[in-house]
Amino acid sequence: LKFTLYEMPEEELLISGYIEKIGLKDSFWTTKINGKKIKGEKPLKNHKEAVQVLIDELLNNKVVESLDEIKGVGHRIVQGGAYFDKTVIADEDAVSKIDELASLAPLHNHAAIVGINAAKEVMPNAVQTVVFDTAFHQTMAPCEYMYAVPYAWYKEYGIRKYGAHGTSHRYISQRMNEILGRNDTKLITCHIGNGASIS
Repeated sequence: LKFTLYEMPEEELLISGYIEKIGLKDSFWTTKINGKKIKGEKPLKNHKEAVQVLIDELLNNKVVESLDEIKGVGHRIVQGGAYFDKTVIADEDAVSKIDELASLAPLHNHAAIVGINAAKEVMPNAVQTVVFDTAFHQTMAPCEYMYAVPYAWYKEYGIRKYGAHGTSHRYISQRMNEILGRNDTKLITCHIGNGASIS
């Protein structure tokens, strides 16, 4: 679980961090507040318990006095399939589709739903949105996203190219256009992190 909290509209970074090894006995987290790192560890059975750690960090470190101060929560979703080409509200329909697509991102989509539901439970007044890594790539033509495999695989199982790390590729593309003072650039963008992709 990775998280960042900003004071808007200034985009001032208030807290960031990550919680790792959720579901294992050696779960741990690292939080960064005002340049200071805070580390913790305890067994976390699931993502709901991890979200509670995040809430505790926000309140115990007085980043917020109350969770009501948080007006919006954005959830990054790895797989949005062909359903989503933009950010949407995390309503029942969107969450249902994220769940339906979990077979295409089994390590990510189910965990994201747990995070969405936990955030809705503890911050019911905040607007919950979902942004999809696949949304950026939805302008691909069928001849570009279809694999040379039986067409039935596409119809029955959704086997096709969806693209990866679209939020990163979108940012890089927009930023390069700003730097170059253009809006018609043709770019090769590279996302290199724990996962890597080229667009």
